[in-house]
Amino acid sequence: MSGKDAVILFGHGARDPEWARPLRRTREHLLALSPGLQVELAFLELMRPTLAEAIDEVIARGATRVVVVPMFIAQGGHVKSDVPVLIEAARIRHPACELRLALPVGEDDSVIAAMAAYAGRCLS
Repeated sequence: MSGKDAVILFGHGARDPEWARPLRRTREHLLALSPGLQVELAFLELMRPTLAEAIDEVIARGATRVVVVPMFIAQGGHVKSDVPVLIEAARIRHPACELRLALPVGEDDSVIAAMAAYAGRCLS
């Protein structure tokens, strides 16, 4: 990764600002692992910044490759329908930037394994 790379952790959003705490913690952890990487949060609704605002911001700061990581358990309606429209609009605004939509975090095998391990520990 270079200084021109950015990751946007994209969540649904909620009225309670504490809802975003795990996303903020994930951002801080990723920044510690990858100094120099731009890592921002974005939300579909009820919270700021929006996905469009976050994409525009990281590109304004020099990102030429942006990966949007949906912080969702699975591909529901938002990830299947709403997010691709938002990504395509950003591609039109920023044709020189590579914009990619990752699978939802909950569909990654290592995340599934971590969730299963946690659930098993809950019996202890």
